[in-house]
Amino acid sequence: MEYVWAFIVGGAICVLGQVLIDFTKLTPARILVLFVVTGVVLSALGLYEPIAEFAGAGATVPLTGFGYLMATGTKEAVAGMGFLGALGGGLQAASPGIAAAVLFGLLAAVFSKPKDKS
Repeated sequence: MEYVWAFIVGGAICVLGQVLIDFTKLTPARILVLFVVTGVVLSALGLYEPIAEFAGAGATVPLTGFGYLMATGTKEAVAGMGFLGALGGGLQAASPGIAAAVLFGLLAAVFSKPKDKS
């Protein structure tokens, strides 16, 4: 049943993004930033943790989950290192995902054949 809830919650987040693309004049980049900031704000208010526990990957994989990860990493780093933890805690927590994205992007660029748009 946890797979079903992950699918429903993750799908709802994606539907919200698609609705924003279709019915607003927001650019995809602004929607991306909106989702990440929403994840950070919901984490700061303590509202995203229960959603992440309930939906698992359905809540932690989309962009709101990235904001949640950065906020959680920052909170832990501040608890351990004080004010200086606020400067790098979020990036330290998110660095494995960022490194994986860069690596897989590089592999896709190396092994794909570019074509003209025509």
